[in-house]
Amino acid sequence: DLRGPGEGLPALTVTTILEDPYVMVRSAELEGYCIDLLKALASMLHFSYRVKVVGDGRYGAVSSTGNWTGMIGEILRQEADIAVAPLTVTSAREEVVSFTTPFLQTGIGILLRKDSVSQEMSFFHFLAPFSKETWTGLLFAYVLTCFCLFLVARLSPCEWNEPKNEENHFTFLNSLWFGAGALALQGVTPRPKALSVRVVAAVWWLFTIALLAAYIANFTALLSSGSEQLPIQTFEDLVKQRKLEFGTLDGSSTFYFFKNSKNPIHQMIYEYMDKRRDYVLVKTYQEAVQRVMESNYAFIGESISQDLAAARHCELIRAPEVIGARGFGIATTQASPWTKKLSIAVLKLRESGDLDYLRHKWWESSCLHQSRERWSPLQPQALGGLFLTLAIGLALGVIAAVVELSNKSRHAAGHLKKSCCSIFTEEMCTRLRIKENARQSQETSGRANA
Repeated sequence: DLRGPGEGLPALTVTTILEDPYVMVRSAELEGYCIDLLKALASMLHFSYRVKVVGDGRYGAVSSTGNWTGMIGEILRQEADIAVAPLTVTSAREEVVSFTTPFLQTGIGILLRKDSVSQEMSFFHFLAPFSKETWTGLLFAYVLTCFCLFLVARLSPCEWNEPKNEENHFTFLNSLWFGAGALALQGVTPRPKALSVRVVAAVWWLFTIALLAAYIANFTALLSSGSEQLPIQTFEDLVKQRKLEFGTLDGSSTFYFFKNSKNPIHQMIYEYMDKRRDYVLVKTYQEAVQRVMESNYAFIGESISQDLAAARHCELIRAPEVIGARGFGIATTQASPWTKKLSIAVLKLRESGDLDYLRHKWWESSCLHQSRERWSPLQPQALGGLFLTLAIGLALGVIAAVVELSNKSRHAAGHLKKSCCSIFTEEMCTRLRIKENARQSQETSGRANA
């Protein structure tokens, strides 16, 4: 027995059950999550207590004789005033006893061994560091930049001396090669001469350096993580696969949840377990954890217990989906004056963060220093500023090229005594149709020589 402090205070007899980490015996003393919770409640509500472990080692169910067993039975027989344990609030129990506000929320989850569900690396695994959207954005940025290089080099007077006779070095194919060389961090020709072309080239170099750094960092994280995202995320994924067997505790509330559910996926899970009950149903929670670690087996059970197993055994992990939300509450006799007081106290502990502290304390993982955050491909949003910088640089390059061409047109207009707009338009058309003009001039010279 464990007795709480406080002489002259109201005394409560508390029944509980030995289950790690809720209540455990260490050095002839009881400790655990529920013991810490009980101490906090006693301090808030000013009562003393005596803790006793339930005699039959059960939580509470209706026996064949119609009587309640376990902690529920002890409360009904007035052998205990309250039950502080991982006692699930159910409709059947609520009919005979009263429950406080749940102090822990749980549900039904899937416990897996990491290496049993790890995906094999695909043939195009090197593309995994970026999402499909990011690769699409990169391709668009590459083509747009190369086109801007091609356009700016044609508009800028500094890239050629005689536009009507000279071929520009920055053809579209050369521009594509220039952009590809920058992506590989290789210097390629042609070398830009004009300020506008250099602006576009510089901002593309900056973009490629940052992009390559992000790719290398994410690819390294992917390789070191050992596996991609779990292929079994939901109960539907579990039903569709054929590699893992799956089951739950024989005769547990989880088993009957699937039996009574109208959800087609849940019905498929029940039918699978019912047909193979001799192979997939386990007798104890410890047996379930051991089987998950040693074979291709997935255990369906209380998510909060699975979190504890994953914290204690680094090779285990719980799938993200949790169904059948339920809570652990403190059971009292019906019409007990302590029910509302305890409910309010539990709410206060939750609002103050004390329940979160206890959850972290008793579910603390020894694998935290080894585990990494779940890896995911880099999304375009993470590189949004980089793409914006590239867009601004391309716009500045085009503006600079137009300004350079405008300055030349203004000087030419003064010598030829024509309007600046007409000279600018003529220069623009000449540069954008250089190949056609060059071909016509070559044909004319060829006829003259003939």
